[in-house]
Amino acid sequence: MKRITAPVISNRSLMPETYLLEVDAPPIAAEARPGQFCMVHCGEGYFLRRPLSIHRAADGLAFWLRVVGRGSAALAGLHPGDKVDIIGPLGNGYSVRPGARSLLLVAGGMGAAPLAFLARKALREERSVTLVIGGRTRTQIYPVEMLPAGLHVVVVTEDGSQGEKGLLTDFLPGLVRNADQIFSCGPVAMYRAMRQIVVDRPVQVSMEAWMGCGMGACYACTTLTRQGPKQVCRDGPVFDIQDILWDEI
Repeated sequence: MKRITAPVISNRSLMPETYLLEVDAPPIAAEARPGQFCMVHCGEGYFLRRPLSIHRAADGLAFWLRVVGRGSAALAGLHPGDKVDIIGPLGNGYSVRPGARSLLLVAGGMGAAPLAFLARKALREERSVTLVIGGRTRTQIYPVEMLPAGLHVVVVTEDGSQGEKGLLTDFLPGLVRNADQIFSCGPVAMYRAMRQIVVDRPVQVSMEAWMGCGMGACYACTTLTRQGPKQVCRDGPVFDIQDILWDEI
């Protein structure tokens, strides 16, 4: 973990209210693993940092962020050359088993951010990777043309405006049978459905929680697991899907 002041390389809109923020932070990028995150300071006048999943850690450190309040709006307004204070990488990321040759990645909404990082790494290791991306409509789907070559992509929208029509989980039964491991990032409702669908494959999920410090000091992101209370920032954000007590969330 390091704290650095990094210059902004680029900051551009990818989708409505969604931005790709890239900064020059080699010390953090060199240590980053898929599924980890950084705590990013929003600038003067803001006390709490914002947790951002690492989207890419090569040729710059990249975050995919959605504007949901004043802090994220301030980050979306950064320009090349501006400086941003970052702490990271933080948390425990995804763990791919050495013998896993076929991976299934399941992304709901903004969940494509850390999974694209995982996909790039897995493809470099010559693994077979399928990425399923789901959203309500096409404006919520990560730009497919920005995904790495060699990745098998399945797009699902509820209104049928892009790819297959329906819920992402409707298509999982036909995809899981060939997967050695499954990795997911998305809303809790999707995880609950996945737990019922995928019963004979290991599944790792990235949990989202409000974070005050991002380093385990404030306990704001505590979630309940079969091993007792765990902190999403320090013990996660990646957990085994069977470890979380979903009925308590």
